Amino acid sequence: MAKKAEPNVKDARRIAFDVLTRVDEGGYSDLVLDAALEANPGLDPRDRALATELVYGVLRRRGSLDFILKAYSRQPLKKLQPKVLRLLRLGVYQLCYLDRIPDRAVVHSMVELARRCGLERVSGLVNGVLRSYLREPHRVVWPDPDADTQGWLEHGLSLPHWLARRWLAQYGAEGAMALAESQLTAAPVTVRVNTLKMTRDAFLDQLSQCDIAAESTRFAPEGVILPHAGDLQRLPGRAEGWYQVQDEASMLMAHLLSVEPGQRILDVCAAPGGKTTHLAALTDNRSEIVALDLHPQRLETLQQGAKRLGCEQIRTLACDMTQPCDSLPAGGFDRVLVDAPCSGLGVLRRNPESRWRRKQTDIKMLAKIQRQILHQAAELVVPGGLLLYSLCTTTPEESSAVVADFLTDHPMYAQVDLANRAPKHWHGLFDDDGQLVTRTGEHGAMDCFFAAGFYRRPECSF
Repeated sequence: MAKKAEPNVKDARRIAFDVLTRVDEGGYSDLVLDAALEANPGLDPRDRALATELVYGVLRRRGSLDFILKAYSRQPLKKLQPKVLRLLRLGVYQLCYLDRIPDRAVVHSMVELARRCGLERVSGLVNGVLRSYLREPHRVVWPDPDADTQGWLEHGLSLPHWLARRWLAQYGAEGAMALAESQLTAAPVTVRVNTLKMTRDAFLDQLSQCDIAAESTRFAPEGVILPHAGDLQRLPGRAEGWYQVQDEASMLMAHLLSVEPGQRILDVCAAPGGKTTHLAALTDNRSEIVALDLHPQRLETLQQGAKRLGCEQIRTLACDMTQPCDSLPAGGFDRVLVDAPCSGLGVLRRNPESRWRRKQTDIKMLAKIQRQILHQAAELVVPGGLLLYSLCTTTPEESSAVVADFLTDHPMYAQVDLANRAPKHWHGLFDDDGQLVTRTGEHGAMDCFFAAGFYRRPECSF
């Protein structure tokens, strides 16, 4: 297929390089990229799209890019200056995974970018490596997916060694490869229609009038998928609070809590507030909701979002829920949501830098925190009330193991079969224990989520 002519992408590549630099220094790709794009409001939409593609693509494919580069670099990659390695990854990503930009334009632009970044002395190295890749692509010998599945997961599908080994043991070769492939794709843009303001049908009508393609989500009754990511910038009603960007799997959590107007509701790990504001909408602003978070500045973001969406009766409180919170009454809430901090391995396509930052040792530490938070939350549920535990990860240590320990340590609770609280067409999302387990690809384009419910026995008093 002939490659299309290159748009004006000079600024897009520099933006991508600068964003990747900030991410390597510890920044979060979505926040840093958003800030960079906002700082360049006159950027052509095609350049915005290319900058976004380069940032997320390089982060997702870093394992594969480094595997390619090892075949052409005379020095071990660890000895290369980080800026040089960043340039090479950007160049190889365009040559290997993009097909709309002529190869010669890619090489030329990366050499020029090296010069503009003050790296004139390595422009020859960048030119040489990229041209060698084009002349001798046969140097790269990819692992055979059937004979060396572990190697293919690491190098072909860009997983860190420990995660490739873990998913292979957990899901088998076919399941691990399917999950890894799904995490290399761009996540769909999904929004939750704010039913405090309008219905989903009315929102879809508004999008149709703006000639914006959209479709309803399969499971979440308020969800809308935008097939074209760039359309998010054109959506009507942001200032008016018509919608909230939120993955479909995340939307299911508020429904599983089975909230009703008049109940007292607690969201233990609430920021940035997608689930909190969803609970307000489901109760038509007729329930008192307390939203907790460890970081006060994140609660400010939640408050701003709640105001935009027209959510009322949400009270925020900064609190470390690994410890007792004296400001909250024991047994004071009919419904408690614990969307706990986790390894985030179910959302690597949204947070691609996590696959390189997260370590195997983190999982045990996070599971300990999750147990502590659940223990504290358990004291806040009224007898006869419901506690929901949710995560966006794939590890049994953070999900089923935490659930088992919680039930052993808290005999006043019984596990709830969440499938019995869900519509019939959701039933394929639950395991044999009535726990929600979504997997990207297997359940459409949703993120990987886990949720378990616990019922506090009425006979257990305080």
